[in-house]
Amino acid sequence: MAYLLRFLLALMVVGILLVTGVSFGWLDITFGHIQLAIPAFLYVIFIQAFVMFYFIGVARLVENVWTALNSEHNLKELFDEPPQDLDPYKKKVARYVHESQLSKRQTVPWTMLMLVLGTIAFLLGGAHDTGLVSKVVHSGVAFGFIAAMVIGFVRQWYYLGKSHLLLREMKSLFGISRNSM
Repeated sequence: MAYLLRFLLALMVVGILLVTGVSFGWLDITFGHIQLAIPAFLYVIFIQAFVMFYFIGVARLVENVWTALNSEHNLKELFDEPPQDLDPYKKKVARYVHESQLSKRQTVPWTMLMLVLGTIAFLLGGAHDTGLVSKVVHSGVAFGFIAAMVIGFVRQWYYLGKSHLLLREMKSLFGISRNSM
């Protein structure tokens, strides 16, 4: 899943770079930057929601495993035959909980900032097109969106890799197939 999300994030950056290149006149294609911005921003909304829910889902899965280990009522969900000493498992899963929470805390705010700035830039683009705001206002917010997107992209890329390895490690710890969630 992490590889798919990384590919979709790379497509998002390419799409926004295309819109930016057309708006500055660096690229000459048949569509204007307004016609490109509409599907590009819809795609940004889609992929950012997808990435955000991936990190939320990983954190929730790890928390469920932590809860099952600590309550000791649902150990059959994790083990065929539960061991007597759960301390090594608890120690490792506590580290997984911390790492998954960290991944979520480091990526979701950038996702939200991208969505907010992108929406404002999109709306200000329409306001500029109708003459309600100056080009400087729209461009400034668009540059803010691009800066947030670049920082968010780097963080999401990094933490997608860390979360992927965390899931792989946790699945091997409990003998869960790599293909199951």
